[in-house]
Amino acid sequence: MTPQIALLVNPSSGRRRAAIAAVRLKEALRGAGARVHVHTGGSSADSRRMARLAASEAPDALVAVGGDGLLHQALQGVAGTGVPLGVIPAGTGNDIARAFGHPPRTARATAEAILAGRTRPSDAVRLRLADGTHRYFLSVLACGFDARVNERVNGFRFRLGRAGYVAGLLAELRSFVPIDYEIEIDGRTRIAEPGMLVAVGNTSSYGGGMQICPDADPEDGLLDVTFMRQGPLHRFLRLFPLAYTGGHTGLPEVVVERGRRVTVRGHGPGPAYADGEPMSALPLVCETAPKAVEMLDLTS
Repeated sequence: MTPQIALLVNPSSGRRRAAIAAVRLKEALRGAGARVHVHTGGSSADSRRMARLAASEAPDALVAVGGDGLLHQALQGVAGTGVPLGVIPAGTGNDIARAFGHPPRTARATAEAILAGRTRPSDAVRLRLADGTHRYFLSVLACGFDARVNERVNGFRFRLGRAGYVAGLLAELRSFVPIDYEIEIDGRTRIAEPGMLVAVGNTSSYGGGMQICPDADPEDGLLDVTFMRQGPLHRFLRLFPLAYTGGHTGLPEVVVERGRRVTVRGHGPGPAYADGEPMSALPLVCETAPKAVEMLDLTS
C-alpha cells in the first residue's frame, strides 16, 4: 500500500527555514513513493485543529516541520491515537528534537527514515489548566520566573536563540517578585515556600538547551520537578547559568523531586508555559501519560 504521510508546517518558523525544509521533504517523500498531505496553520489554534484533522485520517505518520510550539500543537492531535509523530526541527529552541534525536541532514535520508517507520513509545504529560480543560505537553512546564522570561522573549521583535533567552532573563530580573508556591506530588505536599520558579519536566531542557530537569526521561513514567528557592538576586544570577549544564541541581537553593502527578499552586504573574507555549495561570495539575505517543525514530 502507498504510505500516507501528513506534514504539519509552520511556514514562518525559523525565519522561513521550515517552509524550505517542508518543500524539500515533501518532494523527497513523493519521490520515494509516498502520498503527502501538507497542512499549514495560520495560528497556534489553527495548527492544533489541522493536527487533529490530520490524525483523524489515520496517516502512517504526522511529521511536524517547525519549532517546539508547532510540535506541541501536533501532539494534541496524535496523543493516544497511535499515529506516529515525527519532528523536523526548524524553530528557535528545538528542545524536543534535541530530546528525541535530530533527523539526518538531507531531505532524502529523512524521507527514508520516516518511511522506515521506526518508533519509540514516549510518555507525554496530561495538563489540567485552571479552567478545567486539558492539554498535553512533551518537554517542560515552566511556572514562575522562567515562564515570565519565555513571555518576554516571545515579545522580542527578532528571534535570537539562546542569546535572546539570556537577554530576557536579565530584563525580567528587574521586576520579578518571588511566588508563594505550594507543590503537591503524588498526593503529598512536598514544597510550601516562596520561590523563583518551578519546572515540571518530561524531558530535560527548555530555552534552547537549558538542562533545567537534567535527569528527566520521557520513557520512565515519571515527572521531574525542579524548584528554585527565593534568594538574593546576585546569588540567583550566579546559579542560573549552571542550569545550562544541569549543575544547579546540587545547590542548596534547588529542590529536586519526582512523581507521577504534580499539582502547582501559587499566585504568580501571567501564564505558565509548556513546550514554549502559553497555558494558563496557576493552579495546574500535571499527570504523566505513559506511552501516550509513538515518536518516529529519525536518527540515522
